[in-house]
Amino acid sequence: MALNFLTSLRASSAPGREAGEPLWQRREPLLALLTVVLILLVGLRAPVFLSAQSMDNLLTDSAITVMLALAQMLVILTRGIDLSVASNLALSGMMSALLAMHFPALPVGVFILMAVLIGLMLGLLNGWLIGYLELPPIVVTLGSMSVYRGMVFVLSGGAWVSSRNMPADFIAFPLARLGGLTHLVWLGALAVVAIWFLARHTRFGRDLYAIGNDPAAAAYVGIASRGRLLWTYGLSGAMAGLAGYLWVARYAVAYTEIAYGFELTVIAACVIGGVSIAGGVGQVSGAVLGALFLSVINNALPIMRISPFWQSALTGLVILCAVVLNARGKQGRRKQILPLHGQKSVITGSRA
Repeated sequence: MALNFLTSLRASSAPGREAGEPLWQRREPLLALLTVVLILLVGLRAPVFLSAQSMDNLLTDSAITVMLALAQMLVILTRGIDLSVASNLALSGMMSALLAMHFPALPVGVFILMAVLIGLMLGLLNGWLIGYLELPPIVVTLGSMSVYRGMVFVLSGGAWVSSRNMPADFIAFPLARLGGLTHLVWLGALAVVAIWFLARHTRFGRDLYAIGNDPAAAAYVGIASRGRLLWTYGLSGAMAGLAGYLWVARYAVAYTEIAYGFELTVIAACVIGGVSIAGGVGQVSGAVLGALFLSVINNALPIMRISPFWQSALTGLVILCAVVLNARGKQGRRKQILPLHGQKSVITGSRA
């Protein structure tokens, strides 16, 4: 069992992708093409959408979604889910804003570090409850979502922290430019590279795929599932904490309803990108493209003067279509076990 499980993991150079699958049948190229087509169609209707300024805004707007989708992807790979990311973002953002209001002379790096550490601690709490107490992820993160959101109100007293209460450097950092791109875009790109390396070139990342594919077999071969879950949710929390500072600083306001419901957008980006809710299947490129696709929709529809209610409806329709495609893609897919010591390869009867 252990040998078969390990060799099945080695059999795929890209987890969740069939060996020899034609390029046009893969989710990522099709999603990238669909995103480009959508941009061009919107550009035909509203040419301003194709301007350099509009594309710059699109990349900046999508950065936080990309960052959180990547962290959520790692969680979903383990057959889990983190519904608390938006509340974590709100609490970390509010605490960093309050810190900036009371200690405006501190360097920007201190505010960023504090936001990340706050998010990390909140995420580790989820990971401990899920990994070590073996509580269901959806129940734990649903509960912590409400707790964290309530703490935002308690700490702020229901009051807003506006731009006049924040130092200029605190507000300026996310939209400041380096090499023509905003810091938000650079941080999003850094997150993509870091998560890609973690998922594809570290033992930690490979263990997440193993846990999601078969938790029992992963434990049998000695993978420390509890520790992996602890730090996976911790990483998700740390990313939410960073996003909390970036969100508050970019929009120069902190209030109790920050990013309300944004966790659904993050999960939707993963699903659209082909990350399987059943665990063990997902690509960094898919999560990034899913986030970009949703950002294109959210930026394009207002330009076309479409009601926000239709925006939600169209997003939901896209999610349903992605779920159907994910389900159809699993039909008939099987794991291939590589031959050991010259033996012939065999095909197991289990679904991927």
